[in-house]
Amino acid sequence: MNKAVFQHINKFVSIDENEFDDIILYFTRRSAEKKALLMRPGDLALHDYFVLSGCLHMYFTDKKGTEHTIQFALKGWWLADYAALQGKKPAGFYMQAVEDSELLSISQTKREELFRAFPKMASYFRAVYQIAYGAYQTRMKYMLSYSKEEIYFEFRDSYPEFVNSVPQYLIASYLGLTPEYISKLRRKGIFAAAQASIKPLK
Repeated sequence: MNKAVFQHINKFVSIDENEFDDIILYFTRRSAEKKALLMRPGDLALHDYFVLSGCLHMYFTDKKGTEHTIQFALKGWWLADYAALQGKKPAGFYMQAVEDSELLSISQTKREELFRAFPKMASYFRAVYQIAYGAYQTRMKYMLSYSKEEIYFEFRDSYPEFVNSVPQYLIASYLGLTPEYISKLRRKGIFAAAQASIKPLK
């Protein structure tokens, strides 16, 4: 598992194995069972989470009690309440394990210690946050520019790993659609694929 983390860091900054042996000590390994809550609104002890295996999602509930997913993290992704972390404010969201998950976590305090000891890790996390913000911008483009049908198919084509791994009701929550509508679109997509594979008779 540590090899995956080492490789992920080296996508953005260059570290050797000796540095990594020291860097990894700032992180804590933890397991989260399916549906376990890792964060609640108002929490002050906040963490960044790296998914070694499994899946996390972050959400809030509206006044009617309806959940709205705003972000996911699959294997090799980071997830945190970035605004709360950066502003050192209470969490504004729930974070939950979608399935049994293995994680690495780092607290605010440990993260600051890590940056002082290894300044290049600040560059690494900055790149991670930029990717997360880019994903948010893409999502807003979907929501503001596309029809409901286009939103789903654009998301499916851009992130097939989500469609294959994440429960349908959570995808619906993330895209602002209903599970029933996504079922309808999936059937339509399967039918279209089947039609395209049929070779005309000569």
